[in-house]
This record gives sequence, C-alpha cells and structure tokens, in this order.
Amino acid sequence: MSDSGDELTVVHLVRHGEVHNPDGVLYGRAPGYHLSELGRKMADRVAEHLAERDVRYVVASPLERAQETATPVAKAHGLDLAADPRLIEAANIFEGKTFGIGDGALRKPANWKYLTNPFRPSWGEPYVDQVVRMTAALGAARDAARGHEAVCVSHQLPIWVVRSYAERRRLWHDPRRRQCTLASVTSFTYRGDEIVSVGYSEPAIDLVPAHLRGGGVKPPKGTKAFGA
Repeated sequence: MSDSGDELTVVHLVRHGEVHNPDGVLYGRAPGYHLSELGRKMADRVAEHLAERDVRYVVASPLERAQETATPVAKAHGLDLAADPRLIEAANIFEGKTFGIGDGALRKPANWKYLTNPFRPSWGEPYVDQVVRMTAALGAARDAARGHEAVCVSHQLPIWVVRSYAERRRLWHDPRRRQCTLASVTSFTYRGDEIVSVGYSEPAIDLVPAHLRGGGVKPPKGTKAFGA
C-alpha cells in the first residue's frame, strides 16, 4: 500500500447552472435566486458527466443555485449533500443592482469611487481573501475524500481566482476572459496535500447560451504546484 502522502485525490470544483434572473440583477450573495429550467438541465448534465467517477463527498455553497446544482450529483452517488460557506459567491458592493455603463449602477457618479482599484478589487471581496477561503474549502473536501474524488459547487469568480492562484497567474484579470462557463468543471488533482495538476471541462457547453460562454483563456499547460 502506498504511503498516504502519495495518494491521489481529485476535487472537482463545479460552477452552478443558469439562474432565473429576468431583471438582470447582480444577485451576488442575495437569497432567493434559483436555477432556471435550463439551469436544472445543466445540473443534470453535470451529474451525468460525473456519474462514473469515484465520488465520495459532495458539498456546495449555501446559496440556492449552488445547492440545486449539486443535488443531482449527490443523488447519483447516493450521498448526502453538505454545505460549506467558504464556497460562497464573492461579496460585491453592487449586489442587488443592475450593472452597466450606459445604465444601472455605473451610471451614478456616487458609485465610481468603488472602481478605483481593480487589483484588490475595490468593489468587493479582496482576491486574496477568496483564495484563502477557497483553498480551505478544497482542502476540507480533499480530506473528506482521501484517495477518491469530491465535488464542490461554487461560483465563477471564486473558482477562477483559486484556479489562477494554483496555476501561478496574477489574481486580477479581465472578467470577460475567465475560463469558467456555467456548469463547468475545474478539477484539482492532489498528491497527498499538494495540487499537482488542474483540468477543465464543459459537460453542458451545448446548453450554454453563446453570449454566456467563457472567454477562452488558455492557461499554460503542464503540472502546476499549488502555492509554490
């Protein structure tokens, strides 16, 4: 038997499916935003994609859209669904508002002060804070599924930021170029406690409206050390 430090564990970090949001609100952490009918189809597709994997633990952000995306995955593996607040969406000062340059929150000069520092960022939860909580959540999932696989359902920005950290990229970025479409799966492979590779797949891409697909960033290939 190999030493536990050599065990391979895979943690799949899933972005939730499409949300019913007819008013185009930046919903953030606000409660009451559920998956749309299309979003539920995306969740089912993710469950199908992971059905043959050796999943032993399923956990999600406490927000409804994440819990609803994770439910079919947990059901497919006969597992209880856990909640971890560390997987929650990033805090944002514009939560509950529409967001745009010609209309919405950006039209008001009083909000411009929140746009002064894209490196932190000044309009919401610092990127570094997101990395800290997301790495802790991934580590907890890894520990719960040692030698097997776990599924964590979260949100686009926290997923992209922790992936960027794992792949040694800067945390500040152009949001239009995140490679993290709806219902996408970012998979972190651990050897012991260290991430040795990161993979990415889009099992529901044919269901994602064209204007909501990711920007297609192509990170460097090869093994990446977490936190190195």
